[in-house]
Amino acid sequence: MAEVTVAGDAEPATLGEYDVIVDARSPREFAEDHVPGAINLPVLTDAERAEVGTIYVQESRFKARRVGGAYVAKNVAGYLDTVMGDWPASTKVLVYCWRGGMRSNSMAVILAQVGWRTSVLAGGWRTYRRRVSQRLYDGEPLKRVVLLDGHTGSGKTEVLNRLAAHGVQTIDLEGLAEHRGSLLGGMGRPQPSQKLFESRLLAAVEALDPQRPVVIEAESSKVGERVLPPVIWSAMTAAPRIELVAPAEARARFLAGTYAELGRDAETLIELLGRLPDRPGRKRLAAWTELVRAGDLEPLAAELIEAHYDPAYRRSSRKAERTMLGTVSLDRLNDATFERAAIEVAGIAAGA
Repeated sequence: MAEVTVAGDAEPATLGEYDVIVDARSPREFAEDHVPGAINLPVLTDAERAEVGTIYVQESRFKARRVGGAYVAKNVAGYLDTVMGDWPASTKVLVYCWRGGMRSNSMAVILAQVGWRTSVLAGGWRTYRRRVSQRLYDGEPLKRVVLLDGHTGSGKTEVLNRLAAHGVQTIDLEGLAEHRGSLLGGMGRPQPSQKLFESRLLAAVEALDPQRPVVIEAESSKVGERVLPPVIWSAMTAAPRIELVAPAEARARFLAGTYAELGRDAETLIELLGRLPDRPGRKRLAAWTELVRAGDLEPLAAELIEAHYDPAYRRSSRKAERTMLGTVSLDRLNDATFERAAIEVAGIAAGA
């Protein structure tokens, strides 16, 4: 009889031994957080899990296990005919659920009987989550961090995304958090949960070479609603910076193009403008509302730069006593100047 083995930890080396990592939890649990690279093959759907839980509480443990077992058998049978249909016999599989209990073990027994080398993660997702917390909250701050700084609309993200092609390590916090960082940066983009954001962040951190600099876009302690854990934020508060400098007119034009999708939801945009931290007066908000409804995003961006973004940047700059490694000027904001700026930033960062 094929045996199910146990993986005792969720360290990268251990996880890397497996060809497939299966998250056997419900879709809702998976959406909140999961091991990076895992595929969700729930042995119980959200509705089935709720039904079995209700039976357990209101009727009996035996009936709950019987009903749950039927759902598990049906669901795993479906995966054997579909998702798992082309898995080679040599596939090495790791299965986990919330705490390494019945859900993962039920699936693992079936997979092992088929003939795949199958393991269960001891302690399940909770074991993995402890590793995330220990590394991001209790670990040493990142070393050799360099901040890519600059006023809103100066193309920081576009330059950051070009640095890897020039041999520079980066962490894209806005990409991981699915938010552009400003008040208007999240429209139409639901953010991942805090836990999933941290999982993505840990994967990015563990992929770094600690002997080389890593460039991170300057942010506050939150990206949208997602909080930067201490290992990242502590490093950023002490990191030297490289500043991108661009004319306000070019930045307004660039922001209008970048945020063009905002104009498609005028009422939400108007609501967000009214919630700016330095609240606009009634007359100014009325003028901005007219610009939004007319689709005139460039003059709106110019006013936001003058009234909100630049004052906020100046306030944050006064608070931050960080070493300036250099400035990179962009007279206009397009692919050619972003590429040139990336080359300059790469050269400066290399000496950090």
